[in-house]
Amino acid sequence: MLKVLFAISLTAIIFLVLFGIIRSIVQPKTTIRKRMASLETMDEANDPFAVPAYEAVSTVQSAPQTGGFKQTMEELAEHLMPKGLRPIIQKRLVLAGKSREWGVAEFFGSCLLGAVVMWLFATVLVRGGSFAPVQKTMMVFLLGLLGGLMPVVFLNTTIDRRQKQIERQLPQVLDLLCVSVQAGLSFDAALAKITARMKGPFIDECRRLQEDIRMGVVRRTAMRALADRCGLEDVSLFMTSIIQAERLGTSMGKTLKNQADNIRERRRQYVKAQAMKAPVKIVFPLVLFIFPAIFVVTLVPSLLYLLKNL
Repeated sequence: MLKVLFAISLTAIIFLVLFGIIRSIVQPKTTIRKRMASLETMDEANDPFAVPAYEAVSTVQSAPQTGGFKQTMEELAEHLMPKGLRPIIQKRLVLAGKSREWGVAEFFGSCLLGAVVMWLFATVLVRGGSFAPVQKTMMVFLLGLLGGLMPVVFLNTTIDRRQKQIERQLPQVLDLLCVSVQAGLSFDAALAKITARMKGPFIDECRRLQEDIRMGVVRRTAMRALADRCGLEDVSLFMTSIIQAERLGTSMGKTLKNQADNIRERRRQYVKAQAMKAPVKIVFPLVLFIFPAIFVVTLVPSLLYLLKNL
């Protein structure tokens, strides 16, 4: 009996040792290790497009640890995604204002899923038709490529729309900042008043600026990161002027007034340039749609009359 118990115990110990070795080699990183790695590699001063530490920790803590199709797709996309593509996708997500909603692996997984779905649809489509092998191959390839690029097109459209909203909102925010500072408030107090009463993508970035400063990020570094996240020259010039005004000790009210006038003038020049492009852009609709209709209305009755009298 003792020999049997000893053999069972020895077998269990060997099994546990082998299981521990295999698990340490094969099993992927756990959630805690992923969190520690993300916090160690996260540096706001060097990468303005990285997710802040306080957002990353809160997201990991609040996310339910449940499996499913979505998690499987994210893990698959994480393994298939090239390393050089991750910072590019992260930058585009931040420019679109979707860094808190979409992850890099999630976006790459949506591209893969779109490509696979369109590839399956193209396969079913060409199987039922009488196409040449080259035509079938090209249709499957092009439809799969189109499905994979649809999330990219949607992301680029979101970035363009967000940047236009920031361009329209920036002069208003500058005017309010200028009035508040000239009334006696500090720049931080005026910015806090504006962010508490307004909404918009630029206001969201200003809130993140305040959060970064409260978390201990250097003020000029946080301002430069805001300009990088917006991706606009006007915002970059505005933040650079604020940094220089604080460093040189010049009047903040005068600096804000000059920047508001300059940005308003730049906006006016941009609108004028777009208005001057309108005559060139309207030529193509005229030639393709309006002129043929005019020719039909004016010439067809005359041609019919001539054909009738011949």
